[in-house]
Amino acid sequence: MPGILAAIALIFIGYLFNSVKIISQGYEALVERLGRFHRKLTPGLHVILPPLDRIVFQETIREKVLDVPPQQCITSDNVSLMADAVVYWRITDMIKARYAVEDVQRALINLVLTALRAEIGRMDLDQTFSSRAEINARLLTELDEATDPWGIKITRVEVRDIQPSKTVQDSMEKQMAAEREKRAAILKSEGEQQASINQAAGAAKAQLLRAEAEKRERLLLAEGTAEAIKTIAATLQENPEAVNALQYLMAQNYIDMGFKVGSSPSSKVIFMDPNSIPGTLQGLVSMVDVAKSGQGSGSRASGAPQPLRTSAAFPTEVDLPRLD
Repeated sequence: MPGILAAIALIFIGYLFNSVKIISQGYEALVERLGRFHRKLTPGLHVILPPLDRIVFQETIREKVLDVPPQQCITSDNVSLMADAVVYWRITDMIKARYAVEDVQRALINLVLTALRAEIGRMDLDQTFSSRAEINARLLTELDEATDPWGIKITRVEVRDIQPSKTVQDSMEKQMAAEREKRAAILKSEGEQQASINQAAGAAKAQLLRAEAEKRERLLLAEGTAEAIKTIAATLQENPEAVNALQYLMAQNYIDMGFKVGSSPSSKVIFMDPNSIPGTLQGLVSMVDVAKSGQGSGSRASGAPQPLRTSAAFPTEVDLPRLD
């Protein structure tokens, strides 16, 4: 009798131990009684009645990560590429996740693969690389709507890698190289054009500066000449005897010009009439007398130019050898 009681006590203790269930934080469990859904167990201590009740499904309600394997996709311009993605999801309704779909993860992977192929098929190759954010947003909206009857919430979808075929990669590299060469050629031509413009502007400015310098030089020379004429006229007015010195200087310059012409290495023949030298000097003296006569009303009136005295310094008669 005591043995039977001990056995009954052990059976009761074992039954009680199996009846007590502890659900950890972040998890939920579903209990079926006699094959039908009975209740949901939340985190904490619970008591069930085995063998009538049994826990058929226990899963975390925290967010999980699902790696979608690479798959072949075709863009709208018929370019084949490999693409994969990462999906962040969690169970919001444990009952639907258990009874609305048989295998949640497999169904979710197939759904993501189908949606990813459809989104990439709407775009060309260049858009698939530049519009990842748009692809992610569309996938998130479509997957969230499709998995809502399963009690699943899609929180985030990221297209991880888009890998074209080797042939397409080679073509893209050649295209990018050609584009870079094109940009380099355009930049070079623009630089040469700007350099030509700058050179032309510099040459025009330099020419303008040279013209201004020549203008100033001529003005200064003219002013110096005018000042010299005024000085000579004033000197002649103050000292009439200075005319002889002026005639001597003019004759000396005339002779020096002949020497300079004769010293040139090229061959030349100069026909010079000695009688013309005094006439030339007489004309220059006349010009000086005209300038001197314009120096104010108080100066003495000048009449005809003074005759050039050439008897001593410049003989008008030159004995030339006769050629028989």
